[in-house]
Amino acid sequence: MTQDTIIARCEANGLRMTDQRRVIARVLEGCADHPDVEEIYLRASKVDPKISLATVYRTVKLFEETSILERHEFGDGRARYEDADREHHDHLFDIQTGEVIEFCDPEIEALQERIAEKLGYKLRGHKLELYGVPLKK
Repeated sequence: MTQDTIIARCEANGLRMTDQRRVIARVLEGCADHPDVEEIYLRASKVDPKISLATVYRTVKLFEETSILERHEFGDGRARYEDADREHHDHLFDIQTGEVIEFCDPEIEALQERIAEKLGYKLRGHKLELYGVPLKK
């Protein structure tokens, strides 16, 4: 879980935190989904109507460059974002609805470790993205 806020991590990285950057950071802290920049903008502009889309794009890029946010490309033409300081999890992307489902499976985690070891490596990280459609019932 996040040990501190996005704002605190920005400040620890020496980023100048304007009022609008603080609004964007608070919006991101409240996200349970994986919004794209336009969705972040819609949410932030409800808090501060003076925020521009360009400001959100620049802020998200800055947060990504300083490893505050993690960027995901799920093949639907939209870059999506989530807090980079979260417990490890993988993603299942529903290609029909665009929904992103987070999961963590101990068997998959162990298998990845065994594969890396078998190939002569110690695993330092990984990213698993699954793409699917709902089973017909």
